[in-house]
Amino acid sequence: MDKEYNFKDSESKWQDFWIENQIFKNKGKSTYSIDTPPPTVSGKMHIGHAFSYIHQDIIARFKRMTGHNVFYPFGTDDNGLPTAKLVENINNIRFFDLTRTEFISLAEKTVENLLPEFIKGWKNIGMSCDFSEPYSTISKESQKTAQESFADLYNKNRVYRKESPVLWCPECQTAIAQAELEDKEKNALFSDIDFKLKDGGIVTIATTRPELLPGCVALLINPKDGRSKDLVGTTAITPLFNQEIPILADELVDLEKGTGIVMVCTFGDVTDIEWQKKHDLPLRICINKDGTMNELAGEFQGLTTKETRKQILIKLSVENQKQIVHSVNVHERCGTPIEIIVMTQWFIKYLDLKKDFLKQSEKLNWHPEHMKNRLDNWIEGLKWDWNISRQRFFGIPIPVWYCCGETILGKDFPIDPTTTEMICPKCKKPAQPEKDVFDTWFTSSLTPQINNEKLPMSLRPQAHDIINFWLFYTLVKSYLHENKLPFKDVIISGFVLDPKGEKMSKSKGNIVEPKDVIEQYGADSIRFWASQAALGVDLRFSEDQIKQGKRTITKLWNASKFSLMHLEGYDPKNKGELQDEDKWLFSKLHSTTKEYIQKMEQYEYTKARDAIDKFFWNDFCDYYLEIVKSRVYETKDVGAQYTIYNALLSILKLYSPILPHITEEIYQGYFKQFEKTESIHLTQITSPKDYKTDFELAIDAIAQIRKYKSENQMSMKAEIETITLMCDKKVEKYFDLIKKLLSVKEIKLI
Repeated sequence: MDKEYNFKDSESKWQDFWIENQIFKNKGKSTYSIDTPPPTVSGKMHIGHAFSYIHQDIIARFKRMTGHNVFYPFGTDDNGLPTAKLVENINNIRFFDLTRTEFISLAEKTVENLLPEFIKGWKNIGMSCDFSEPYSTISKESQKTAQESFADLYNKNRVYRKESPVLWCPECQTAIAQAELEDKEKNALFSDIDFKLKDGGIVTIATTRPELLPGCVALLINPKDGRSKDLVGTTAITPLFNQEIPILADELVDLEKGTGIVMVCTFGDVTDIEWQKKHDLPLRICINKDGTMNELAGEFQGLTTKETRKQILIKLSVENQKQIVHSVNVHERCGTPIEIIVMTQWFIKYLDLKKDFLKQSEKLNWHPEHMKNRLDNWIEGLKWDWNISRQRFFGIPIPVWYCCGETILGKDFPIDPTTTEMICPKCKKPAQPEKDVFDTWFTSSLTPQINNEKLPMSLRPQAHDIINFWLFYTLVKSYLHENKLPFKDVIISGFVLDPKGEKMSKSKGNIVEPKDVIEQYGADSIRFWASQAALGVDLRFSEDQIKQGKRTITKLWNASKFSLMHLEGYDPKNKGELQDEDKWLFSKLHSTTKEYIQKMEQYEYTKARDAIDKFFWNDFCDYYLEIVKSRVYETKDVGAQYTIYNALLSILKLYSPILPHITEEIYQGYFKQFEKTESIHLTQITSPKDYKTDFELAIDAIAQIRKYKSENQMSMKAEIETITLMCDKKVEKYFDLIKKLLSVKEIKLI
C-alpha cells in the first residue's frame, strides 16, 4: 500500500470499474426495488442533491450486501417546464419566439448536450445505480407510458376538460397545479379605497390589489360586524369603472383585516374563487395571460398589473395607506406571483377520493414517521382537482383531437396530435389537434410503471420538499390505475443549510457545489458527512465535518496498511489458536455487526455508522492492534493474523456502503485474491462467531492505567513501579499481558 491514500486517482478509477464491469447492473428479478428520484435537468447538481442521494445509496449498497438482488435504476426528469426554462436561459430565448417544432428541436439538442456532464455529478458521488440503462421522462417509452395512463383515466371517467378558473403563471405562460404554489412574504401597500353607495354615502375597503377594480363583482361584510352589517343588501359602485355591484353577507370575512369589508374580484386569489362559486357571482376577468390588463380595464388596457396598480392609486388620490408584509402565492418554478384566469384545461378528478388517499398514506411505512403528517395535511387541504395540461411546447403531448363537439382519444402510443392527422369518424374531416402537453408531474408520478416494476416497490427515497408533488402524485396514480400502493417504505431526507442555518439559494450566494468539495476532499468525505444526518433532519454544511470524514478515511488507510503488513505470507484458511483478546474482538465485532444490520434495516444509517466507528476506532485500533503487536511482530502468531484478517475485512464491508471507494481500493489490493468476489460491494455482510471471554476485564484495566498516565502527563511507554486497580479478581490472569503492554512492574487489586 502507498504511504498515503490518493482519493483523486482511486475514486475515478473505481467509479469507472463499477460501470465497465456492470457491478451494479439490475440482474434478474429484484427482491428489493428502489423508486430512484430522477433528478430534474434544470441546472447543476447542488449539495442538497448529493446529501439526499447519498442516503438512499447507502441503503442500496447495504441491501446488496445482505443478500438482495437490488433494482436501483437511474433516470433523468428532462420533460416539461423545468427543462424548458433551462433551455430558454441557456439559449437566451423565450419559447414563444420560436415555432413549436423549432423549440422542441432546440430543447432536444440542448438536453442531449447537457446530459453526460449532468449525470456525471451523480456518478462522482459514488452512486451505485445501474447506469447502463438510464431512463428519461421525455423518452418514447415514457411518452407511451404517460399517454397510456391518460387513456386509462379517460376510460375510467377520471379525466375531464372544462373551462374553469386556473392558477396561471404570467412569466412561464402556462397553467399550474395547486402543488406548484409557494408562499412568499412580500412587501405591499394596503390602500383604503372608497366605493360610492347607489343610494348615497360611501363605503371603504382596504386592498393590496387596486388593479383588480375592473374585475370587482361584489363587496362582502361579515354579518357579525356591527360597524357595517346594515349595508348588506345594498348596492355599491366601483370607482373609475362605475359597475354596480351587490354588498353581500359572508361569515368568512375577517373582522380584523382592513375595514372589515372585502371586495371580491374574479380573480385575485383562491378565496375569490370560493366566494364567486358560493354566491353565484358573474365573471369579470380583467387580466390577460401575459399579466397585462385587458379591455375591461379601459384606459389601463395593455399596462402591466404593477403599473395599473400605481396609476389607479394616483387617479383615486388615495391617501390612507400603510406598508404591510403579506404572504403571496408564487409559482415555485420562477417565483412570479400567480394570477387566476378562466380557460379550458384538462383535470384529473380526485377530490372525491381524499379519504382513500389518506388510507393509502396510512399503509405506508414512513421514516421518519412524522413526515406522514405533511402528506396528510396536504391531502386534507386539497381544494382543486389536478390540472394536468400545460400551455408549453416541450413536454409529452395530450393525445386527443376535437371535432363535431366530441373528444377523440388517440391510440398506438406514443403519438403527437400536432403532427398526426386524425379523421373525425362523424364528418370524415381532419379533427382539431390538442396542442397542450402534460404537467411534468403527470409523467414523473409514473416512475414505477416506466421502470416496469411490480407494485408495490420496496422503497421510495426523496427529500421532504416534494412530498406534495412526487410522492402524492405517485400515490394517486398507482391508486387510480391499479388500486395499489406504489411502494412500501418511504424515507425522507432533510435539507442542507448554510453554516448560519439558512436555506441555500443562488440569490443569497451561499450555494455549495459538490464538485468543488469532491475536488478538495473526495466523494467518500462528503458521504461520511452526509451519513451523520438522520432522515428528515436538516444539516448545516460544515467543512470541519467534511474534514472529519477525511480523518476517518486516513485512519482506515493507515490501520489497513499496518494490518496487512503483518499478513505477508499468511494463508486465510489457517485459523491457528485464538487467544482471549482475539475472542474478545470477535465478540465485539459480533455485537457491532448485529447492531449495524438492525439499524440499517430500520434506515437508521447514522446509528449504524456510529456502531462501526466505535468498533473501528476504539476496539480495533486503540486496543486490539496495540495488544497484539508483540504477537505479530515477534512470532507471526497465526491466531492473531486470522483475527486481523477477518476483523479488517468485516470493517471494510461495514464501512463500504458509506465509504465505497477506499474500501474497494483496500479490498482489491489485498483481499480479492483470497475472497475471489469481483467487488467488495458484491460480498456479503455476515456476523462472526460470538465468543465468551473475560477479556473485557483486561480492557477495563488497560483503560484505567491509560487514564492515569494521561492525567499525569506520562508517556504510555513510561515505566510504573506499582499501580493499584479497582477490578474483578479474574483479571489477574491477564496481568502479564497488561504489564508488558503498559510498562508496569507490579499490579495490585482492590
